[in-house]
Amino acid sequence: MIVSVPKETYPGERRVVLVPVQVAPLKKVGFDVCVQAGAGVAAGFTDDDYRDGGAAIVSGVDEVWGGDVIVQVRSLGANLDAGRPDLSRMRPGQLVIGSCDPLGSPQSIAEIAATGASLMALEMIPRITRAQSMDVLSSMATIAGYRAVLLGATHLPKLFPMMMTAAGTLTPARVFVIGAGVAGLQAIATSRRLGAVVQAYDVRPAVREQVESLGAKFVELELESEQSEDKGGYAKAMGEEFYQKQRELMASVVAESDVVVTTALIPGRKSPLLITAAAVEGMSPGSVIVDLAAERGGNCELTVADDTIVASGVTIMGPTNLPSEVPQHASQMFGKNVTTLLLHLAEDGQVQFDMEDQITAGTMVAHQGEVIHSRIREMLELPPLAEPQAEGEEAASVEGN
Repeated sequence: MIVSVPKETYPGERRVVLVPVQVAPLKKVGFDVCVQAGAGVAAGFTDDDYRDGGAAIVSGVDEVWGGDVIVQVRSLGANLDAGRPDLSRMRPGQLVIGSCDPLGSPQSIAEIAATGASLMALEMIPRITRAQSMDVLSSMATIAGYRAVLLGATHLPKLFPMMMTAAGTLTPARVFVIGAGVAGLQAIATSRRLGAVVQAYDVRPAVREQVESLGAKFVELELESEQSEDKGGYAKAMGEEFYQKQRELMASVVAESDVVVTTALIPGRKSPLLITAAAVEGMSPGSVIVDLAAERGGNCELTVADDTIVASGVTIMGPTNLPSEVPQHASQMFGKNVTTLLLHLAEDGQVQFDMEDQITAGTMVAHQGEVIHSRIREMLELPPLAEPQAEGEEAASVEGN
């Protein structure tokens, strides 16, 4: 069975789904690996690196799509324009594995299902202990949280750490992290390593201990938030009255902060509005907001996706693909997650689908010409399947990437 790695086509995407050292474990269990020429160059991996690792290099896109298993960083749902030609290359019996934004772009899942190909959506990896090593969302959120703080530090007209110098004492920067999921916790840790004074808030009170263990102060807002966490441990959508009160209480913390990093996302929905234009006006000139929820509208009212603007003297950044800015390590982590999933599916050099397995059942969204994930079927207004497919805990990001 051939595992194929096409070159990524999403504009600006520099990651590759497998790195050369990950070829050997796949070959050891009986897979052959085929890589499209140039697929890893943007991440720092040459075709010769893949050849040395045991992969075959092919030049044409149609040739690489001849594989039995196609692995991608971004499949159609997460690559709506440039990924559309891939539909005509999918075929019955083929397995496609990639990030495909199934809750944000359910129609794309239906289109892939119509080709007869099976689709495993990496965003739907269950949040269970034995699937942690396959969790692409957490891996990429770790990078996004780290990178967001570096962006904030670069644009802030102050230094992060306190310094006592002959020229006087420099006070430390004040960082406020909104959302203490994987990206938020990494943002806290990175800010602390750089010497900032850090505060953090999350709608889920249960994360307080994690925030404080990293040396940050947990901000308490007088809000009823007992029902704010879903069964997978992620924040879930609350009512507008809740968000209105939250914005009002949070404005004073935002106003006293030099850098604000926001990470709050609700799966398949518009990002909750947490920082209003009025709150931005209350910040000191030179302050910075890095909005990791920009791809779905942003947590800040003024955020523009993939752009940096200045409003009331405050720099507001809306990056949507920070992992691609550090493609080598991002690819290494992403590839490890995908390789672990493939090894989980492997049996005698073939991919086997055990639909009683929580990981397989939870991640598989299209199979044998049907959309089989119940939530996506509901979004598409499709009737329930005669025998509903068991699913694992739904995995969806609180951290944007």
